[in-house]
Amino acid sequence: MDTEAHDTERDRSSVPPAGDEEGSRSVRFSAAAWRRPALLGGACVAFLLLFSTFVLQPFLIPSGSMQPTADIGDRVLVNKLAYRFGSVPQRGDVVVFDGTGSFVREEPEGNPVAGLLRWAAAAVGLAEPAETDYIKRVVGVGGDRVVCCDKRGRVEVNGRPVDEDYLYPGDAPSKVPFDIVVPQGTLWVMGDHRSHSRDSRDHLGEPGGGMVPVDKVVGRADWIGWPVSRWSAVDESGAFTRVPAPGPVGSHG
Repeated sequence: MDTEAHDTERDRSSVPPAGDEEGSRSVRFSAAAWRRPALLGGACVAFLLLFSTFVLQPFLIPSGSMQPTADIGDRVLVNKLAYRFGSVPQRGDVVVFDGTGSFVREEPEGNPVAGLLRWAAAAVGLAEPAETDYIKRVVGVGGDRVVCCDKRGRVEVNGRPVDEDYLYPGDAPSKVPFDIVVPQGTLWVMGDHRSHSRDSRDHLGEPGGGMVPVDKVVGRADWIGWPVSRWSAVDESGAFTRVPAPGPVGSHG
C-alpha cells in the first residue's frame, strides 16, 4: 500500500497546477498575436523596398537647384521603368542619376550598417538621398552641340535657341559661357534654378567634362507626390520641340 501511495503522489506531482497551464497558454497566445502583425509588417516593408528599387521611388529634394519645378522638401516620384525597355532620356526630361564618376570622382566611404539604413530610409522618401545622387534637367543628349549663350542670353542646342520657360524667375540661362558637343551615350544636365545649381557647367574642366553617362540614370521624375498641396505631374517642357537632330560635329554655326 505504501508503494501505491507513493505512485499516486508522484503521478499527482507530474500534473502542472492549473495556474501554470493558464500562464503557458497566455504566453503562447501572446506570441501568436504578435507573430502575424510582425510578419505582415515585414512583408510590407520588403514589398515597399522592392517596389522602390525597381518601379517607383520617392526622392526627397534636398536643395533648391530645381526650383520652381521641385522645391526643397518635395518628394518627387521617380519612374524607374521609363528607360528600361529601349527608351532613352530626352531633352527636357527631369532625371535622377548617380553622379559617381561624373559629378563626384569617388563614392564616399562610410559605415556600411548606417549606409544600409540610410538607403532604406531614402528608398521610401524618409531621408535625403545619397550624396552621389542628383536631380537635374536634360539639356543635351548624345551628339548635341550646346552653346551658351546667344545675343539674347539663351542657350542654343544644335543652332536653335531654347526658350526655357521652366527656369526660376529672374534667373539667366547661364552666367558661365560654354560651347560643348555631348559625346554619344552621355547627357548634359542643368538645374532649373541656374544660379543655385551645381551641374554640368561646374565640371567642364574635369575628366568627363560634366557629362553624365546614360547608364548612370536612375529614372525620370514624373510626379510630385508630397506635400499634398503640390500633387502634380512634372510638366513636359515644350522648349526643345523645335530643336533639330544633331548633325556632324561642327555643322552648327
